[in-house]
Amino acid sequence: MYKTFKIVKINSDYCDYLRNFDNKVPFNAGKKELRPFIGVLFMIEKFEYFAPLASPKPKHKKLKNTIDLLKIEDGIYGVINFNNMLPVAKGNYQEFDLNKNTSNKEEMFRIELLRNQLRFLTANRTDVLTKSKILYKLYKNKKLPKNVEDRCCNFMLLEKKCKEYNKLC
Repeated sequence: MYKTFKIVKINSDYCDYLRNFDNKVPFNAGKKELRPFIGVLFMIEKFEYFAPLASPKPKHKKLKNTIDLLKIEDGIYGVINFNNMLPVAKGNYQEFDLNKNTSNKEEMFRIELLRNQLRFLTANRTDVLTKSKILYKLYKNKKLPKNVEDRCCNFMLLEKKCKEYNKLC
């Protein structure tokens, strides 16, 4: 179990592989090299799980926290999408460097946003872990409302495919 969360960038080839089996595995918007698929990493049962972080949008302030979504600082810093959690292994991601120095203003803004997201997630660690584990358990036991289940990745199938992918690599 991690004592702190990690912000990671997931390997796009790995996501492409998973998407062959589950069309709910999200795509990156825009060019992959410019908009890395970044999220928070934590453990659920025997797997590391990646949950994508979304940059802030005006609609986030209006959304409610739900079983599969958590607003970060009331949406000011975006949201975490638990419905799109993906099981990962060490080779499927790299830790994002939040101490990186850059003169690129867009990249500086992204790094500061990620720092703020990580601060919130760390301060609300118990809520984040509880929410992710409850969603996982309800999905696994087929006890989610249909509309929520329909939004979720197939966690059990993706765990199997994660094992297969990482044996191939």
